[in-house]
Formats: sequence, C-alpha cells, structure tokens
Amino acid sequence: MMRGQTIEEALRGASFRLKQAGLTNPRDEAEYLLSWASGKERLALYVNRDAPLSPLEVAIFEHIVQRRCLGEPLAYITGVKEFYGLEFIVNRHVLIPRPETEGIVEAALHWARQYDESGREAIEAVDLGAGSGNLAVTLASLLKNVHFKAVDQSAEALAVAYRNACRHGIADRISWYRGDYFGAFSHLQERPRFNLIVANPPYIKRSDLAALPPSVIHFEPYRALDGGEDGLDGFRSLLRDLPAFVAPSCFVALEIGAGQAEAVTALCRELKLFRSIKVRSDYQGIPRIVEALI
Repeated sequence: MMRGQTIEEALRGASFRLKQAGLTNPRDEAEYLLSWASGKERLALYVNRDAPLSPLEVAIFEHIVQRRCLGEPLAYITGVKEFYGLEFIVNRHVLIPRPETEGIVEAALHWARQYDESGREAIEAVDLGAGSGNLAVTLASLLKNVHFKAVDQSAEALAVAYRNACRHGIADRISWYRGDYFGAFSHLQERPRFNLIVANPPYIKRSDLAALPPSVIHFEPYRALDGGEDGLDGFRSLLRDLPAFVAPSCFVALEIGAGQAEAVTALCRELKLFRSIKVRSDYQGIPRIVEALI
C-alpha cells in the first residue's frame, strides 16, 4: 500500500487481498481492521472515506492485513474478544472464547438463581482449564456471592486470565492455581469443596485436528484442542477426581464437542453421584453443555 491513500482506497485494496486469501467477508473484515488500526469508528470511516490516512495508519493497516491474509484470527491481531457482553484480552497462549461456551454461563446462572432462593451460603466455584478466564471472570462479574478458583496448566494463560480479572474489577474474588484440573489442589492441606464446577476441556479427537481450519490449528494452543484419541481424555481426567471435591450441593457444567453428548453423560452416570444429568444445546441446536446436579 502506498502512502497518501484515502480510506476508501485502503479498504478496497485490503478487501481484494483478503478475498484472494479466501476470507468470506473481506470488506467487513477490512473495515474492522482499519477501524482498529486508525482508532476511528467504522461510521467515521464511511463518512470520511475520501480522507487520507497517515503514513503510520497505512503501515499498521498493511501489517495487520498481511497477518489476517496468513490466517491469523482477528482476536489475536486486535488482542481482544467479546464474550457474554464483556471484552477479554487474548493472545496465543489462550483459546479464543466462542459463543458456544456462553451456554455454560447460562446454565450456571440458571442454577445460581435457584441456589440463592434456597438461602444457602456463598458459592465456592472452580473453573478447570481457565484459559483467558472468560468463564470465571464472567460468572464472578454476574454473581456477587461467588468465589472462584481458576485452574490452568499454563502459567502464561493464568497471567492472561489475571489481567482480565483485573480489567473487570473482580480479581479479589478469584484465586489462581497452576496444574492439571483437580491435581492443582494436591498441595493444599485442606481439600476444597465446590458448589459450582465449570470446564471446557479439550474435546477434539487427535485424528481430527489436522482437519481444523488453519486459523485454529496453526494459531490456537494445541493443548486446548487435543482431546486424545477419542476426544474424551479431558473428561475422564476431570471426572475421575471430581467426587473428592464436590460439596453436598453441587452443579457441574461441561462443554462438549458435537456428537459427544452420549459418551460424556455416560461417564457422568458411571460416578453414581448425580441426581440429574441433562444436555443443553447451543445456538445452532447442537448438544453442547452437559449439566449435572448433586
């Protein structure tokens, strides 16, 4: 891109390149990227489309368009992603939050309303595999009587989650633990007991990983995708230790992959622990969240 370009010229050129790269909404993405690069609202870009861009704006825009053409997700380029109405910092150490995962929030909020009505005490909760912290931070923002323990194997992911907790003003209600699911608490003298357990384990079959879009498999953390040979390794590990960490009243919400509802509910039933197990579908009607109640 040459210096002195107008907004419209820059958008037209970027749209062409993004289309050539195989992206399905090139103009929309070009406008989004230029808005981010220039700090201008998209409406301002439209109204002032004949206005020139500064050399710095052109350079930044050129750079991020190239990154997008190479398949890098928009969220990693801009460093933020919206989840349940909140904006989260993201980078390549954490999985990008998806709309499907909002089903866990909906399920937990529905349960929490009933829990509150029963007059019980504060909710002790755990987010296993916290990533960006989107679940723990969102639920702690919405439920004032909850304290979360957030667990992840990655120190880098926990650092991102902590930044998001600070960003939304609830860092004092989340504790941070590095480790593999409930194994993160093995060093504690007193075992914690939870009323609320949420998790989005890796659930993609190892043989299916190569078929994922390049924007996923080449950029997002492999450990957050690989669910083992049948996609269920994370669920087995989590559920194996779960009985030792539940309170007398406990709600569990797990995100699952397409076609895994029967297998994961069967794993839950094997524990002979839950009085209710059901499956919630996502926005596309795909069974997505296993809900289990003690």
